[in-house]
Amino acid sequence: MQLQQIHHIAIICSDYAVSKEFYVGKLGLQVVQETYRAQRQSYKLDLALNGLYQIELFSFPEPPPRRSQPEACGLRHLAFSVKDLEAAVAELNEKGIITEPIRVDELTGKQFTFFQDPDGLPLELYES
Repeated sequence: MQLQQIHHIAIICSDYAVSKEFYVGKLGLQVVQETYRAQRQSYKLDLALNGLYQIELFSFPEPPPRRSQPEACGLRHLAFSVKDLEAAVAELNEKGIITEPIRVDELTGKQFTFFQDPDGLPLELYES
């Protein structure tokens, strides 16, 4: 087996409309396809970033809660690369999204910060 690249990341949300507005309206991801699966009472929203398919956003009736602090077992966080971290943080804050103070990666010297999606999933902005 030879892995080529990450194909997509799947996220299950508790409130589809709120999460769709967050990822599309506030973060600016593009909708590739939106499907309602009646047998599962579930939406599947395929999202792209800069034209590249990246995230599947799912809704299910009453999904169980998941620990989501960055140090919990499992997926730690989802990171997005940005060219100007301070401008990106200002834009998120203007949209009512609270970010942590900007930090510096001790290994790379790059700036980064964390914020959360509507379900508390840790998201990171990392300056490229």
